[in-house]
Amino acid sequence: MQLTVTGKGVDVGGALRAHVEESLGAILEKYFGSAIEAHAVFTRERHLIHADLAIHIGRGIVVNSAAAANEFYAAFDAAAERLGKQLRRYKRRLRDHHAKASGAVGAGDAETARSYVLAPPPDEEEDEQDRIDGAAGTAPVVIAEMSTELPNLTVSEAVMRMDLANAPVLLFRNRSHGALNLVYRRGDGNIGWIDPALDTGRR
Repeated sequence: MQLTVTGKGVDVGGALRAHVEESLGAILEKYFGSAIEAHAVFTRERHLIHADLAIHIGRGIVVNSAAAANEFYAAFDAAAERLGKQLRRYKRRLRDHHAKASGAVGAGDAETARSYVLAPPPDEEEDEQDRIDGAAGTAPVVIAEMSTELPNLTVSEAVMRMDLANAPVLLFRNRSHGALNLVYRRGDGNIGWIDPALDTGRR
């Protein structure tokens, strides 16, 4: 496993780096076996240390975890504990996925889509010229543009990937009928699933 430990505005010493490597290795060995790469990023925000972990454990599967504490080791240990709980929840399915991926020939189960990062909308205050121009200049400003994988999944696989990545939403192509679907985290703690009601003719 390729491990990167970095600090943003803080120094990360060799002892902490060794602790991160040993702990992540033990967690992966217990719940999954191996990973492609892992990143641990430490940042300081006022009196707190934030530890952000990202582990790429298989094609299209990333596990994210984060925690904050008063010192480096406590922040990392809390984030690592959350990561372990996520892996334990999906232990069997991840191993099944890994076995299927190892035996598969070629990719063929995902397509690529364009992904954009948009600037936040400006304040509501506007000058007289903006009101005269009407709709001119109302298009959002694109900050970044990139390619992103649009996986071909079942709904349960999509929920698993979203949960492991600690993401708010996941767009995917539903393996059962080929249409685009969306799963997302609801405010009440449940998972929402959007499946466009396409009629038989359009399908």
